[in-house]
Order: sequence, then structure tokens, then C-alpha cells
Amino acid sequence: MKLVRRLVIGLSAAVAIVLLAIATVVLLAARRDDTAMALLGRTAPKIEVDGQRVRDLNKNGRIDPYEDPREEIEARVDDLLAQMTVEEKVGLMLQPMIFMEKSGRLVDGWGGAFLPGYGTAEAIVGRHIRHFNLANASTCRAMAEWHNRVQRMAERTRLGIPVTVSTDPRHGVRNAIAASVYTEGFSRWPEPLGLAATRDPGLVRRFGEIANREYRAVGLRTALHPMADLATEPRWGRTIGTFGEDPELASSLVRAYVEGFQGEEVGPESVLCMTKHFPGGGPQEDGLDAHFSYGRNQAYPAGRFEDHLLPFEAAIDAGTAQIMPYYGVPVGQTSEDVAMGYNRDVITGLLRERFGFDGVVCTDWQIVVPVTVGPFLILHARDFGVEDLSIPERYAKALDAGVDQFGGEADPAPLVGVVRSGAVREARLDESLRRILRDKFRLGLFDDPYVDAETAVEVCDEPASHEAGAEAQRRSIVLLQNEPIEEAPVLPLTGDTKLYVEGVDPSVAAHYATVVPSLEEADVALLRVAAPWVDQPPGTIGDRIFNGFFHQGDLDFRDAELEHLQQVARTKPTVLAIYLDRPAVLSDVAQYTAGILAHFGATDESILDIAFGRDVPTGKLPVELPSSMEAVRAQNEDEPYDSESPLFPFGFGLTYQDASIAKRGEDR
Repeated sequence: MKLVRRLVIGLSAAVAIVLLAIATVVLLAARRDDTAMALLGRTAPKIEVDGQRVRDLNKNGRIDPYEDPREEIEARVDDLLAQMTVEEKVGLMLQPMIFMEKSGRLVDGWGGAFLPGYGTAEAIVGRHIRHFNLANASTCRAMAEWHNRVQRMAERTRLGIPVTVSTDPRHGVRNAIAASVYTEGFSRWPEPLGLAATRDPGLVRRFGEIANREYRAVGLRTALHPMADLATEPRWGRTIGTFGEDPELASSLVRAYVEGFQGEEVGPESVLCMTKHFPGGGPQEDGLDAHFSYGRNQAYPAGRFEDHLLPFEAAIDAGTAQIMPYYGVPVGQTSEDVAMGYNRDVITGLLRERFGFDGVVCTDWQIVVPVTVGPFLILHARDFGVEDLSIPERYAKALDAGVDQFGGEADPAPLVGVVRSGAVREARLDESLRRILRDKFRLGLFDDPYVDAETAVEVCDEPASHEAGAEAQRRSIVLLQNEPIEEAPVLPLTGDTKLYVEGVDPSVAAHYATVVPSLEEADVALLRVAAPWVDQPPGTIGDRIFNGFFHQGDLDFRDAELEHLQQVARTKPTVLAIYLDRPAVLSDVAQYTAGILAHFGATDESILDIAFGRDVPTGKLPVELPSSMEAVRAQNEDEPYDSESPLFPFGFGLTYQDASIAKRGEDR
């Protein structure tokens, strides 16, 4: 008991210290926000030029070239660069996360952005930051109102440089990983892996066009997607965000995705795509993700590095405005084993010189500076291969590699110091700033960055968009198994079925059949489950949080969950509806189960529409489902569909018209 008491006292003391540190940060942050607000000037007056009213962003009483929409973009960039201080330039090269109040108000003090210690005013006014990744969501109206408040604050600064708001995906039925959040009112679509199951570039382009309208309506102008990674390692925790493992299929869908979001060319009607994670994050060693130090290495035992470049070539051909390198180290593929964001061979050699890409290169989040609260380490920097370098040296190395912007970083002081010391020339900053500013001008943000809240509500409430998302959900569902029950396939079910459900809302299922409360009363059981995963060893506080979002480890059902699924399936004919955020090993389940539907993000209604024949399954697997974990461990991380004797091969998918014949990957 004494030992337990000591542990409790020790834990309480640690918690108290953390809370004290946070409280101190909150107080300091509030003061910094107050100071920043005091520096704000007036909003930009408008001056009439050739019949149109143009904003005088620097408030000098005349229209400078950078303010003049009649000027060529390069001339506007030149003029603005000549007026900027080093501090203002560095601010544009950082892109931290930011939060908003659910009401649409700005967050001030602690919590205004991802790194603790400052709020919205300090970020925009004090630190000159003009790119933010919005990390949370609210209603479409509130998001539009928040966006306008952010732009008004930026307009009142010395040069009035507008803000570009970026986002991770926002259209999924469920939040697949940490980098995915649904916005209330947006249409709901399957995850990219589900879009790949439809094998329809036209549908993917249509998604991009609808998402573009919804993003622009609330002020989101940069999509931190698509993921052009090939999911050749089935254990990788980010498979759901990819277009599968086939290079040709992924390339065609990445191209359509970029075209949908950006249009034929980048302009005021575009949402920029930041295609990621160059040169391909899929071949993670043992499937462990590079958000964590234990997943730092990418492995190429089959020598298939070039395959992973193909979807990025397609994105570049389609005009993707921006590219994000991944965290991982491409072991043995370049002249030094350092992470992609520090790797000159990858960014300058491959991306700039070989592929001719001249858009913005933004690092993945937090590769330079660790996250701390007071003396406490919350999250390590993903500084793989350069851990011995100081923070200023890391900035200098990344810039030398070819980086333009630093995702997740929020403190301009170290990078300003690098320039002031002469370690990096200001002219090198200008190279990156030309690309960064060009995108702001192309989007029309300098001319009019504001959105209309009423229009945002109308766009988000568009019935055709919501129906298009629901149709895509249904089309993405893959029928894997349909065994006969009393000489007829178990699916589709009929309306007079007595149905027992788990993981499905009974009130929704009641619109399709008679829902019974116990398995014994049922004709058929419908179980909605997710692909299995195994928690990884804990590290920092941040690692422990992230571990819950990145489903990694073995792919097979085990212990109590496996026993339960088998017991239900032995008792009654059972249909399994499984969410494949990554492949699953289903051998121990399929032998007992009558029907299996695989989905990649679908509502209960969409799954039930397929299960009851209101629509027919047409999806094809975008990844193979291995037969065993032994086969998974024996396959190569970088090679597509190479596990021995997969239970369901790439391209597999049944339909009700010919459910007894398996279309086993003929069009691989």
C-alpha cells in the first residue's frame, strides 16, 4: 500500500507541474495576444482604379503594383518582396495548425494554434504567419465567419498580406486518422481507398469539383491531399488515405483528383492541391508509420523505388500546385540516409530537376522543432538522420535540400536568426517566397479573400452533392463473399428478414427489416466491424495520443473478438460488414461467415442499401487481402500485390448478377 500511495503522490505531483506549466503559458500567451492586437492598424481603404475599387493594403494612399489586379503576377510578387522585412518573409514560410471556436470566433491565448503559447493575434500580427492548417471544424456558417475574421485581422497589418487556410481531408464518413476531420454540412464520401474501389476517374474528378465548391465556400483554399502513396505494405496505418497499391490505377485517380480540385489551371476558382508524400510513403519498414521514431525507415527489398514515383508524375502532369515530402528515410536510395524533408537528392535532384516541378514544397508537420510545454516534451521532431544538428542547422539543411515552407512550425525566431547570421542568404528566402506568393496571387486572395456566410450555407446544403457522396459510398462497397443459405445466396437480404445487428443503428436497420433484440430470434445477423490493429509501444505524450489514430501492427482478428465473431456465425447465418482502413486477414472469419461486405467509409444506410439489394455491389478491391500474417511478413514492403496465395486478390469483387463467380483480379 505504501508503494501505491507513493506512486499516486508522484503522479499527482507530475500532473500538478504540467498544469502549472500550462497555466503559465496561458497567461503569457494572453499578454502576447494583447500586445499583438495593439499593433494592428486600420482596414485597407479602397481606391477606384479603372472603374473598380482596389484595396490599398499597405494604406499609403496609392495603389502599388502588388495591390493592382491589372499587373502581371510576377510584377506583383517583385513589388511585394521589395517591401517585406526578413521577419515578414519568414512568417510566410511557416504553416502551423490553428483552431477556431465552434461559434466562429477567433481563439486567443493558449490554443489558438497547434503549438501552445500563443493565439491567433500573436500568430498573424506578432509572428507574421499567413498560412494555417485548420485543425478543427464547426458548421459551414461558423467556418465562413471565422475565415472572414482571420482575413480582417491580416488586412489590418502593415502590408495586408492575406491568409491561406489549408486543411486535411474533410469529407469522410468517419475520421480515419488524426489528419482527417469532418465538417458539419459537407457531403460525405468514401475515403480515397474507397474511391479507388470504384475504379472511376470521372467519379473522382466529380468528388474534387464538389469538394472544391464546399472548401471555397468556407474559405479553405489549400487541400493537404491527395495522398499519391502506393499502399504496397498492408500493415501501414495510412492505407485508407491512398488510392491502393496498383501504380496505374493510383496514377489515373490522382490525376483526376488534382484536376477536380484545381481545374484546368490555377485561378480564383481553384483549391490548391498539396500532393503527398513524395517520393512515396507506402513502403514503410514492417508497416510502421514515420510519425514515430520506430517507423523512421522506408524499405525497398524488391527494388521498386521507381514504381512509387509514378502517381506523383501524374500529379505533376496534372499541375499540382504543391508537394509534401514524407517523414521517412529512404534507406539506401540516396547519397545520405536522411528524412525526405532534409534530402537534397529527393527534393532538388528528383522533384525539381528530374520532374521539373517549380511549385511549393512544404515539409510534413513538425520536422524541425519538438513540441514542448514548459520543460515537458510532448512530441519529438521528425528529424530522422539529422538529430545531431541544432535547430538553426536543420532549417539551413532543409532549405539547401529545396524546401520552401515548413509545416507545423510556428516560431520564426530560429529561421530569422539563420538569415541574420548569414548562414542562409535572404535571396534564398526570396526563391521560396516567389513560389509561395505566386500561389496567393493566383488564387485571387490579394484582391478579395472574403467569403459569404449565406452562400456557404447554400453550398453545403446542396442536395445533389450529398446524393453524389452517398452514391459513391454504395459504389465503393465490395462484395467479398456470398455463400448459399437454403440453396440461395445470403445476399441480398429481403424485407421480411428478422435481423439481429451489432455496430449498426437499429433504428436505421428498422427501415429495411424487422430488427430483433437477440441473436436467437434472428434469421440473419449483420455485424459491422473494423479491421483489426495492434497498439504500438508508447513514447512521449504525443506518441501515445497519435498511436490511437494510426492503426498499425498485425492484421488478423484475435482472442475475444475472433471468438465472438465465430460464435455468432456458428449460431446464425452472418453477414460481416467490415471497414477496411487497411487490409485485414479474414481467413479465420470467412470460413464461418455467409456474407462479407467490405467498405472504406460508408453510412449504415449505404451498407444496408447494398445488403438489401436496393443497389448492387460493383466495387473491386484496391488492395489484396492476405491469407495469413505469415504471408504478410514474407512479402516485400515496396512491391504491390505480392503476398503468397491471398485470400482475396487485388481486383476481386462479386456482384448479385453473378454472385457465384469470383472476378479474381482479371484486370490487374
